[in-house]
Amino acid sequence: MNTNGPALERFHRRAVLTVSTLAFTLLFAVWVLFSIIGLPIRKELGLSEGQFALLTAVPILTGSLLRLPLGICADRFGGRRVFALLCLITAVPTFLLSLAQSYEQLLVLAFFIGLAGASFAVGVSWNSAWFEAQSQGLALGVFGAGNVGASITKLLAPALLTLVPAAGLGGIPGGWRFVPWVYGIALVVTALMVWSFTPRDRVLGEGRSLAELLRPLRQLRVWRFGLYYVVVFGAYVGLSLWLPKYYVDVYGTSLALAGLLTALFIFPASLLRPLGGYLSDRMGARRLMYLVFGVILAASLLLLLPPKLLGVWGFTVLVVVIGFAMGVGKAANFKMVAVWYPRDIGATGGMVGMLGGLGGFFLPPAFAWIEGLTGLPQSIFLVTAGLAFVCLVWLHIAVLGIRISQLEAQLKTLSNSETAR
Repeated sequence: MNTNGPALERFHRRAVLTVSTLAFTLLFAVWVLFSIIGLPIRKELGLSEGQFALLTAVPILTGSLLRLPLGICADRFGGRRVFALLCLITAVPTFLLSLAQSYEQLLVLAFFIGLAGASFAVGVSWNSAWFEAQSQGLALGVFGAGNVGASITKLLAPALLTLVPAAGLGGIPGGWRFVPWVYGIALVVTALMVWSFTPRDRVLGEGRSLAELLRPLRQLRVWRFGLYYVVVFGAYVGLSLWLPKYYVDVYGTSLALAGLLTALFIFPASLLRPLGGYLSDRMGARRLMYLVFGVILAASLLLLLPPKLLGVWGFTVLVVVIGFAMGVGKAANFKMVAVWYPRDIGATGGMVGMLGGLGGFFLPPAFAWIEGLTGLPQSIFLVTAGLAFVCLVWLHIAVLGIRISQLEAQLKTLSNSETAR
């Protein structure tokens, strides 16, 4: 039972939401680090397209696979403890990245840097423990806006690349190595902030067995929500990693401009999550998901037009439209998870997040495969269009099933009432 006064309770909630969002923003920036520094690394080491795609995808794989176990850990031990420890552990491989000399070393460090991506499931559990159902959509949307960390990397990393000479300065590594060096310091500071400025944990899964926490994962609904998240989050991650290369290779932009144009996609895909959460609280998440999948499908089909016909700005506008839909959809998706599984948000949210993150891992190689198969760079949007179409159909089937069940229940009630007469 809560013994805090209302004012202190609100202060604690805001502290958890603010600090967790700031920490998640940094961790997400670290998670997609290779999307920018991977380009000078590719040039320095002479990497093939496949090697480059693997290097950018490995952290996504690690972060995705660990979302489920770390979400459960947050439910059992508390989000504050797990989040602070996660920042400290991730700082180690991030620092070491500035010292890497070979592709093999980079792959190993990329694997451990992927821990940063698992922070999402921890934060969802942490915030869900502090916010009531009627405000969870907005709270989780605000927290999820930490995806904007990808924009920080896209905007900040190109500037950091040139800030220190490649040979280093006074013991500080230069060139692309300066970026993970800075991020490593920031992770240590963030760990101290998480531990120092947030209240003691509320533990959702205290006293419950692991089997009980995992039981909801047997339901098909959880996996359906996971497929939705592949579209609104997995494709978001995949495009965030792929777009800088697309702009450089297809439109001949500089790396700095490619990062800026990619940030135009990332900002709405991240910052509209609070709006998506607010609308989900007010009008229902299922209605929003219909709109989300429809917009992604339509924009993806238009992006199949020849790049020269669209031009760089026409292409960017359509990509930004997809970003708007993904931003709203990510929040609506997790609102549905919170509504159906309020006591199991760590496990179910971790599973949904894991499936979405795995989409982010497999989509860049899928983009490379379909581009190699067709010889057309714009063919990558066949993948996003196909996924959106499948999710739209499955959503409608699920809604029809719910309506049929409701109608059957009403008819049964009416029949029982007539029998009683």
